[in-house]
Amino acid sequence: IAGGQPTTGAAAGAPPGFFLFEDYPWIDALGIRFTLGMDGFSLLMAIMTALLTVLAMLASWRTITERTALHYIFLLVLESSILGVFLALDLFLFYLFWEAMLIPMFFLIGIWGHGRKIYSAIKFFVFTLSGSLLMLLAIISIYFIHGSQTGIYSFGLTALLGTSIDPTVELWLYAAFLLSFAIKFPIFPFHTWLPDAHTDASTAGSIVLAGLLLKTGAYGLIRFGYPLFPEAARTLTPLLLVTAVIGILYGSWIAFAQKDMKRLVAYSSVGHMGFVALGIAAWTPVALGGSILMMVCHGITTPALFAMVGMLAARTGTREIDAYGGLWGKAPVLSSFFLLFAMASGGLPGLNNFVGEFLILAGSYKVAQIATICAFLGLIVTLIYTVLLVQGLLFQEERQVSTIIDLSLREILLLAVLAILTIFIGLHPGPLLDMLAMPVDILTGGTQ
Repeated sequence: IAGGQPTTGAAAGAPPGFFLFEDYPWIDALGIRFTLGMDGFSLLMAIMTALLTVLAMLASWRTITERTALHYIFLLVLESSILGVFLALDLFLFYLFWEAMLIPMFFLIGIWGHGRKIYSAIKFFVFTLSGSLLMLLAIISIYFIHGSQTGIYSFGLTALLGTSIDPTVELWLYAAFLLSFAIKFPIFPFHTWLPDAHTDASTAGSIVLAGLLLKTGAYGLIRFGYPLFPEAARTLTPLLLVTAVIGILYGSWIAFAQKDMKRLVAYSSVGHMGFVALGIAAWTPVALGGSILMMVCHGITTPALFAMVGMLAARTGTREIDAYGGLWGKAPVLSSFFLLFAMASGGLPGLNNFVGEFLILAGSYKVAQIATICAFLGLIVTLIYTVLLVQGLLFQEERQVSTIIDLSLREILLLAVLAILTIFIGLHPGPLLDMLAMPVDILTGGTQ
């Protein structure tokens, strides 16, 4: 970074609602600046990124025994890239961080995964890269459209927000952004890379993938997609609503049929992120606030479940649900944590996911009654397969696994942090909602 002085706080040029803002000249000839900003939305995402990276490292301790230094390097590079995505306010810089995420994640799956790890790593890379190239084309297009209108060529989000775009062109540009973000969500039918990536990734890889990478797609759609292309977003809202509801129902139903615990949790993510997409499609303050909160809640409960599946598999050598039974009497601490996180994932009132799902359903019902009712049916299916999973693992008669060691102190520490957050957000979500109030009002104010 060469030249220039940073602007911090409420300095000129900071978008409304951003309390931290850094802006440096970078490639002046192309109008590219190193612009970072933080509001309540990006602050939550940044905190979650830092927390889950540390927990992924804890999950790797003792389980990653080969090329350990390289593994932690890739985790830290991935953390930096994800933080860049959540903080970038220049579209070129955002795209740079967006693509940078793929490289460490590819190696985390391909080197330290298991099963068909090479196949899953390549599938993940090809899916996400193909969508990203369309977004790059759209970014370049809006860059030149804005430059031709104003004579100032810039990738800055604040500058591009006022760009006047032909409705047909705007529709195509938004579609390119939407496709790229939909793959990363993932939204049905672009979800097929996710179960394979989760199944074959290491526990740390699944924690970061579920907790952070999926959230970058939702974040990009909220931060860039809707504000840059508001009319096109309204036009394609029915499409997003339909795909969100299908994702909820399909993800829940397919999860119901899984025998592998890791694939079950992976498909449950498709359903949960469908709720996030539903709230974004509704684009009301309540629904959007619920979507962002659901991103945080899913980033707590699902990584916890992946961590617990990894702990069980490390002890027994199997992830098959039918191999387990009667764990409550053999490993009470492990069983207690599993019960908590499974019920949170199922949407039990008093735990974190319930708050996000309730806000999404309440906010979306105003604008999409049928979609909301269908989503509620998906919530019922989710609760049913969650109860059956808990019953089979913890309380049914003993099956293949006859003995199991309870959690170690390291594992208890890892899960206790997530358990505290699960209960706290479920009982007292007010501080998080207060943090999101201004960003949500600003985002929805221009499109309602």
